[in-house]
Amino acid sequence: MWLINIFEGQLDFYIAMILRLIAACLLGGIIGYEREHVHRPAGFRTHILVCVGSALVMITSEFIYLKYSSQVNVDPARLGAQVISGIGFLGAGTIIKEGVNVKGLTTAASLWAVSCVGIAVGIGFYSGAFIATIIIFLTLVVIKKTQGKRSSRNIRLFVHTEIKKGQVREISRIIEEMGVEVKKTDIISSDRDGEMVLRFTLDILHHIPLVELIETILCHGSVRRVYEE
Repeated sequence: MWLINIFEGQLDFYIAMILRLIAACLLGGIIGYEREHVHRPAGFRTHILVCVGSALVMITSEFIYLKYSSQVNVDPARLGAQVISGIGFLGAGTIIKEGVNVKGLTTAASLWAVSCVGIAVGIGFYSGAFIATIIIFLTLVVIKKTQGKRSSRNIRLFVHTEIKKGQVREISRIIEEMGVEVKKTDIISSDRDGEMVLRFTLDILHHIPLVELIETILCHGSVRRVYEE
């Protein structure tokens, strides 16, 4: 009976709360679906949880303000500010460093953006939340497709080869003939006599298979071993 009395006293607030949490679930799910579709570490459920949690934080802030503002000085934005700064620990878990490449930055950014969407929904700023969700989704889907046609990635390739005059220039020529840009070349000492290790920092287009590049380099008679860092 006491529970019914609580809802009757603030029925409008609780209806708004339910609508806001549902909206946060839907908007977070839209972004999360795209991340799940491309097999990112933080996908559908993670984005929903972040968005709903952020919305609940702002709803709680509003509830505290309505209930206690007449008694004490209450800042309704304080809890939301903690969400924006605290979401970083979750985003950091999606970032993976592989050699010179860093993966997961986009997913980390999408988690932070989704938390902001949740904050907007939680405070009742629906128009801003919906427009932001559309922009975020288009950024993840449309811009990625246009970038995929011309984007490249940086890799480090280690080549174990015999010590010969002009060897570095020869292997660099082989790499460049594959359409790969050699950004930097380092010569590293080897534990084996008569062998040197070359470390190439390359800018390789996504449509060029790395396996094919390695096989081409291995076909050079003096090359003993090739691998990516």
